[in-house]
Amino acid sequence: MTLHGTDAYSGLSGLPPLVERALGAARDRSFPYSCRPEQGRLLQLLAGGVGVSGRIGETGTGLGVGLAWLASGARDGVRLFSVERDAGRAGAAAEVFRDRAGVRVLCGDWREVGAYGPYELLVLDGGGQGKADGDVPADVERLLVPGGTVVIDDFTPSDRWPPRHAGGVDRARLHWLEHPALRATEVRLAPDLCTVVGTRRP
Repeated sequence: MTLHGTDAYSGLSGLPPLVERALGAARDRSFPYSCRPEQGRLLQLLAGGVGVSGRIGETGTGLGVGLAWLASGARDGVRLFSVERDAGRAGAAAEVFRDRAGVRVLCGDWREVGAYGPYELLVLDGGGQGKADGDVPADVERLLVPGGTVVIDDFTPSDRWPPRHAGGVDRARLHWLEHPALRATEVRLAPDLCTVVGTRRP
């Protein structure tokens, strides 16, 4: 979740219709933590690389803005599964995708997304990132097909190694960048925003 992510869309035009609909739901519910547009465009591009009949997973649906970017980029036949722990948000997000075949919004702990994998693309936004105390990083060897891609967003750019955040070494980021099952890199999307993208090794 991105602080002030919903506000980042103010004044933007030409957004995919599903993204506009999800933003409307977020604004109606005063939900500020939507996926930022820079991240959304990346998700849209990555979703386009998933083959027909492939699967995309996401943790932390919120009101569905990130999921809308994914669905807007995905080919016909790709199935998308997203899990949201708050029942009210999950219900509202499911309504956003009522007319979009192949999209399923689950309500529950982020780990429930594991029942529908493995995935060609997995976006960790609301659990499984390993950023917070008690949040165990997702097992990408179980959740990704070989060659599948994982995305972990909402990092602050760092110009040193090891990367640092809040005055200390950024252990969560190191976990993904040095994960033995991944080829991973950090991508800067804005002066204040970067994401880690990793591909599962064969």
